[in-house]
Amino acid sequence: MGRTASAARTARLGTGVGWRPEIADVVERMPGIDWVEAVAENLCPGHLPDSLLRLRERGVTVVPHGVSLGLGGAERPDAGRLTALAERAEALGSPLVTEHIAFVRAGGALTASPLLEAGHLLPVPRTRDALDVLCENVRVAQDALPVPLAVENIAALVSWPDEEMTEGQFLYELADRTGVRLLIDVANLHTNHVNLGEDPAEALGELPLEAIAYVHVAGGFERDGVWHDSHAHPVPQPVLDILTDLASRVAPPGVLLERDENFPEGEELAAEVAAIRGAVAKGRAAGTVLAPSPRRAAGTAPTGGGAVASRAARDGSGAGAAVRQRLALAQAALLSALVAGTPVPEGFDRVRLGVQARALAGKRADVVAKVAPELPVLLGAGYRSAFLAYAQKRPLTGGHRRDALDFVEHLMRNGRPQDAGVRIELREWWLERSGPVPRSERPGVRWARATRRVLLRR
Repeated sequence: MGRTASAARTARLGTGVGWRPEIADVVERMPGIDWVEAVAENLCPGHLPDSLLRLRERGVTVVPHGVSLGLGGAERPDAGRLTALAERAEALGSPLVTEHIAFVRAGGALTASPLLEAGHLLPVPRTRDALDVLCENVRVAQDALPVPLAVENIAALVSWPDEEMTEGQFLYELADRTGVRLLIDVANLHTNHVNLGEDPAEALGELPLEAIAYVHVAGGFERDGVWHDSHAHPVPQPVLDILTDLASRVAPPGVLLERDENFPEGEELAAEVAAIRGAVAKGRAAGTVLAPSPRRAAGTAPTGGGAVASRAARDGSGAGAAVRQRLALAQAALLSALVAGTPVPEGFDRVRLGVQARALAGKRADVVAKVAPELPVLLGAGYRSAFLAYAQKRPLTGGHRRDALDFVEHLMRNGRPQDAGVRIELREWWLERSGPVPRSERPGVRWARATRRVLLRR
């Protein structure tokens, strides 16, 4: 099913906004929106949201953006997840699909340990081993998808010890060896500048700019010297400045504003899009053409997406079982320290790992609150502290809906909360959702359940 990435070159996307159900009406009404991006895992190909269907009818391009494939993980990409991503691309008539250069789970067969889910995008080490694995995983994905693939650089709170390449060099080699397109997130370059001391201009100078599929722009906030890529705050000027720098080097085929929470009014969202357009125009007016950085990875220029003549194909190298196992053990040790309270692996910054662990737990609490909105209502102000205490040494091993059920079961087993009435309501909530089939809604059965609740409260 795979197609070469050259097809993505012709996709001039323009200016776009990340489509989210909470702002669907606002996005539909915004003038000058050429395309939108939707989180792939939140879409069902047979039941696409009416808003996306209307946008498509108007000629607005829709790009599915995956968040759970884990291309940077030690395991090969899951065939079921790839099939799902392909189905969404075909249902939306998309010119390409996108994912992240990240790992999102670790453990399992390669490490003979329980499989752990991060619930978040975590950075891969910039080493030769990790690059070999990533390149092979990208090729597997390219072969399974009906349209070209672009991959995104991520924001990081922590860096791996003993890295062998800069971000720019790592991305250059990835594009060179696979022909994959790049989704460059300038907000993530800013995050890595604040958190890891990495120079955004140097990273841009090392990138194969001709491989860029499009660009992400987003906001965040700084706390105690750490930048959090929240996607819930306005885009700051330093991020716009990096976008201007990028646009002075190359005309980006598309630029998109991401916003995932704390959605502003339509006027504010439109103003952010206008600021993005202004930053791109400023860069194009400058029109600076910079020479390639001397720190760029050695070798010929990137293939840019023609017939992919990868280095692995030329010299027979690839990610062998030993390479994958080494990466698997390293990633499992890091993820276990972040979500299960195990010792911090040697070489990592303990303070930064603590910040990342708290951020993961907080995001997990937020997601569970969204998939099970009754829980914050029932538990009130005590929801978040109770969930964070539960999550401290109980890692996410399944989906967030399973996590919500496990959280409530944990509370009930420990006789919490103290309010007996709330405990009864939580038990009813759990029973409604934990069985193999929904509980009967026949009047007689519902009456019996209601009677039992009344008697239990006496």
